Amino acid sequence: MIGHVPVGGGLAGTQPSPVVVQSMTNTDTADAPATIKQVFELWQAGSEVVRITVNSPEAAAQVANIRRGLDALGCNVPLVGDFHYNGHKLLAQYPDCAAALAKYRINPGNVGKGSKRDEQFAAMIDAAIQYKKAVRIGVNWGSLDQAKMAQMMDDNAKLATPLSSDALMREALIQSALESAQQAVALGLSPNQIIISCKVSNVQDLVKVYADLASRSDYPLHLGLTEAGMGSKGIVASTAALALLLQQGIGNTIRVSLTPEPNESRIKEVIVAQEILQTMGIRSFTPLVTACPGCGRTTSTYFQELAMQIQSYLRNQMPVWRERYAGVENMSVAVMGCVVNGPGESKLANIGISLPGTGETPVAPVFVDGEKTVTLKGHHIAQEFQAIVEHYVQTNYAAGARLHQPNEPTKIKGLSPTNKTIPIKVV
Repeated sequence: MIGHVPVGGGLAGTQPSPVVVQSMTNTDTADAPATIKQVFELWQAGSEVVRITVNSPEAAAQVANIRRGLDALGCNVPLVGDFHYNGHKLLAQYPDCAAALAKYRINPGNVGKGSKRDEQFAAMIDAAIQYKKAVRIGVNWGSLDQAKMAQMMDDNAKLATPLSSDALMREALIQSALESAQQAVALGLSPNQIIISCKVSNVQDLVKVYADLASRSDYPLHLGLTEAGMGSKGIVASTAALALLLQQGIGNTIRVSLTPEPNESRIKEVIVAQEILQTMGIRSFTPLVTACPGCGRTTSTYFQELAMQIQSYLRNQMPVWRERYAGVENMSVAVMGCVVNGPGESKLANIGISLPGTGETPVAPVFVDGEKTVTLKGHHIAQEFQAIVEHYVQTNYAAGARLHQPNEPTKIKGLSPTNKTIPIKVV
């Protein structure tokens, strides 16, 4: 458990918990108001766990205030403390910080050197035991334990068939994580309080490391490239790596570590993580819009603008809808640009609109659960279609408590009049 969020499971016939979306702030944690604001934004976007940097006495002194500030806003998202180098001191000197956090992230590569390493690692584990907190043992290839790496290189050189440098690095990551987990258990930490990660920035290395790690361990695994990059590169790299592993059933929490543009909102990494899970049919978070890419038949940008407007509207409504309308995250909406695929795709969605292409009659039929219900015309098509979507939500999704678990297979209401269920179609 990370606070109230379950992670892992699935052993001995138990039901596995949903894959959890995690993110991290980039504010100075010592600036409590800024950190509260960003954590709240990430939570509203759908981040189920948020990690914050705890790197100084000033930061540690504010963690409890941050927790109280979030609670006052009705934000119960668990906070993870990211510790490097001095975590043993901060947890001991600031007990309010140790108590307010739901999980401690410990990097074995920089918890200490030589004889101090074991002593300082033990101090952090003792804090986790005392306060009943989860621990992520998070190994990064950029900060591997150098003494261990040097010993493994010496041992590898003596082998008749030594490992390649890349294979040796991957093995060092795995051994560091598993040995640290074993050490934590020997110190008294329950195996059910441990999550492991072995992060690299190369897609193929990440896939190989986690496939091997999953075969050698039953601990829940946190997935993510350690530095995915900016823009499309970061999104593509993260999607490629995480999708390959998730398809194999590997991974219990995920983070998409995008480098934001200056002054860009941090929530993009949450949206990308959610969309990876949703487009793979693993979990649903928000209604997705099916829209055609456009061609010579759609020289107007109107359908593109409407698709973007509707997608933004759906996502912005989700903080309210999520609590009010059970199952609304499974709804599908189609915004199509011409008559070729427009009516067909619109009929397959819960709600679809087929806009006129170049040279077509300037009318836009709307389909609800496979049946044409109205034809929109004029200059207010966008507003009228949005009102239809709003009305559909209010009349087709049950108000009140949620009716299903988030890891159930994604289904939507099917074609009238059979009212059967069909897999959600995502393009």
